[in-house]
Parts: sequence; structure tokens; C-alpha cells
Amino acid sequence: MKAKWLYYTKFWGMDIDPTASFSLSVRFDKTNPKGLHIGAETYVAFEAAILTHDLTRGLYLHTRIGKRCFIGARSIILPGVEIGDECVIGSGSVVTKSVPPRSLVAGNPAKIIRSDIKIISRYGRMAREDDTVSQIVTHLPTGEAR
Repeated sequence: MKAKWLYYTKFWGMDIDPTASFSLSVRFDKTNPKGLHIGAETYVAFEAAILTHDLTRGLYLHTRIGKRCFIGARSIILPGVEIGDECVIGSGSVVTKSVPPRSLVAGNPAKIIRSDIKIISRYGRMAREDDTVSQIVTHLPTGEAR
């Protein structure tokens, strides 16, 4: 995985935080590679596509994904979209507009399903409504703030 991160960041010049993780089958847009920005502790699942250009309109835009997000399998993030920190994008979603922080979105086109979600650890792990504080704390990785 480290080799793939080096390939995307050093060879293509993409802005991907070293703590971000992604599937080897993810599709990052290489037409405008410097327009891709992925924050810390974010996970991009298999066959997700993150686009930074629209050839039909001649647009080359910055697409930003915040910290501690989860991008579901086979999701498509369109050029110029900004996804706030601690968001979850449902599998197969097509994100056409920017998403505010701490939102759960899904669908085609993606719509906000829930706002003000609670992310309890990296890679977009959400707290369940029936989790107690003691149960949530046991899921935190060692060394993470409580």
C-alpha cells in the first residue's frame, strides 16, 4: 500500500495524506492529478472513482475529501466536489455536490441521509445509536484522544 501511495503522491503529485488508506482498485483521476486532495485517516473503498476534470466542459477542478471520511465501494465523486471532515459516502453513490462535515450521504445523485453523525475512530467508523460511551471508548485505537 505504501508503494501505491508513493506512486500517486510523488509521481502524479496528488495530495493524499500518508494516514489515508485506499483499495488497490480505486480510480483516481490522472488527467488533473494535482486537483485531488484526500485528508488524514480517510478510507476509499474498492472501485470508487474520484474525478478532477470534466472534459466535455473543459473543467479542471480541485476535488477535496476531508479527514476521517469513508468513501463506499463503487462511489463516484464528481469534479469540484468538497466532502467535509468525518463524512460517510454510501456504496454506489454519485456525489454531484459538496457535502457538509459530519454527514452521511447515499444515492444517485447522493442526498444527505443523516447530519451530525459521530465518527468514533479513523476511516469513518460511526457510533451506533445504542453505543454507550464505555463501548465507544473500547473501539478507539491505542494513543487516540478520548
